[in-house]
Amino acid sequence: MPEIPATSRRGLLFGTAAVSAGALLTACTSNEPKTSEAATNNAPAADDKPGKAVTIGFAGPQADHGWLNAINENAKSRAKKYSEVTLEITEGSNDTAAQIGQVQTLINKKVDVLVILPADGKALTQVGLQAMKAGIPVINLDRIFASPQAYRCWIGGDNYGMGLNAGNYIGEQLKDKPNAKVIELAGLDNLELTKQRTQGFDDALKNYPNIKKVARQAADFTVESGQAKMAQLLQAQKQFDALWNHDDDQGVGALRAIAQAGRKDFLMVGGAGAKSAMDAIKADSSVLKATVLYPPTMAASAVDLARALGQSKGVSGMSELEIPASITLYSAVVTKENVDEYLPTGFS
Repeated sequence: MPEIPATSRRGLLFGTAAVSAGALLTACTSNEPKTSEAATNNAPAADDKPGKAVTIGFAGPQADHGWLNAINENAKSRAKKYSEVTLEITEGSNDTAAQIGQVQTLINKKVDVLVILPADGKALTQVGLQAMKAGIPVINLDRIFASPQAYRCWIGGDNYGMGLNAGNYIGEQLKDKPNAKVIELAGLDNLELTKQRTQGFDDALKNYPNIKKVARQAADFTVESGQAKMAQLLQAQKQFDALWNHDDDQGVGALRAIAQAGRKDFLMVGGAGAKSAMDAIKADSSVLKATVLYPPTMAASAVDLARALGQSKGVSGMSELEIPASITLYSAVVTKENVDEYLPTGFS
């Protein structure tokens, strides 16, 4: 996987933040003394210059999925950028007891900051609390703990926004088509994130009264399940205009089923931002016309946050002395028009 570029779209840290000190200062009236502006620019902010040595413990689930593997790679590559950062990374596990043990080992090593992407947020809440009580701040990555006391900062994707943006993109493509039909290939239905993605999608479609969702099938984020479930949908739905698939890994299988059925009569939108999906979008030779990002670059951002936290610094471009309590990433829609911009962040 390529090194994350400094100008990556994840740049809500250490570059141009959404809320800049300059933007905040525009709230001042023109007749105030100039000396009143200085206080908002004095916060120490993390930058690329080497600072205090920081050891970051990183614990994530087993990389049995392209996105999860990209999480690990993003964390490793980002840590290598900083000469003063040592990354203590565990061997990922989907067994909650094993992951709890791995986090406890990192606590015992007295790392400066912990970054944890829990296999199960609820199940790992207690070990997050344990770390915080031991004086080790926790960056909770994506799958959220059950208590905000278990982490100092949460950073992750926007599952509702992912569905919302997928629905709005499809809606704009079909807004002039009478009685348009769409179908949905979802992820694991026992996950809250799947429910959020579907809710966002359904809410977006409410803005387009000419569009009706006629079918929904849940898969399980694998190539095999994507192919099998898509084949079922194609068999049941002889005509529809658009498909939203929640996950680009299962989308590989879905595209196989679509090709086998010889279907080209609809457009497809993927989810997550796999390189294979972006390559297909750029080639423009299949039904896949867009994918909605769920950026694994969040792991690189988590390392940035952990480094800033370990050095008692804030975020460049923001006036506050501390890092934020939570950061929700944006789910951009990648199309043929902007795919080159996002390709460096695509994961295998």
